[in-house]
Amino acid sequence: MKDYKELIKDPEILELFKNLNKLKEYLDNNTEEKYQRINPFTENLFDWKDKGSKLFENKNITIYDTSTIVGQVEIGENTWIGPYTALDGNGGLKIGKYCSISAGVNIVSHDSVKWALSGGLHAYEYAPIEIGDYCFIGTGAFITRGVKIGNHCLIGAGAVVTHDIPDYSIALGIPAKICGKVQIVNDKVEYIYFKKDQ
Repeated sequence: MKDYKELIKDPEILELFKNLNKLKEYLDNNTEEKYQRINPFTENLFDWKDKGSKLFENKNITIYDTSTIVGQVEIGENTWIGPYTALDGNGGLKIGKYCSISAGVNIVSHDSVKWALSGGLHAYEYAPIEIGDYCFIGTGAFITRGVKIGNHCLIGAGAVVTHDIPDYSIALGIPAKICGKVQIVNDKVEYIYFKKDQ
């Protein structure tokens, strides 16, 4: 711990600061031992199920504390929302059951593009987003307003989804393009990628 005695003159605040650092060290050690990971401090302070339980009762939803949720957001049971995600339901947002929304995903149902470009003459634009059941949204993906993603879809890391994606699709890239399909036979999941000329 750095020496903050020169910066923090109030002895009570200094004691709180020391205790906070002790708590951080304890939680870091506990998380490293239990999960073999070091989380941001806030993620160690609060249980990952707390936010999901508070917002969506009895659905077994995990929402990391660093996730920002605004507006009208619906989430189906057993869905996992990773750290540093942004779920914007100002235009309406529905996420199905058994989805995995990876770290850093942004799902934004409104934008201020025309408002900014026009110097405030145009209004913000809103349109609902819907993500079906059993979907995986890869790390850092961005889903724009008005998009509907079907069931059993895989959206690749870093993809920017600007158009609807049908059921059982694999979509990758910027902008996201369908490059394959998800196939489930006898509970076995397979990825089938299209040839480049398709």
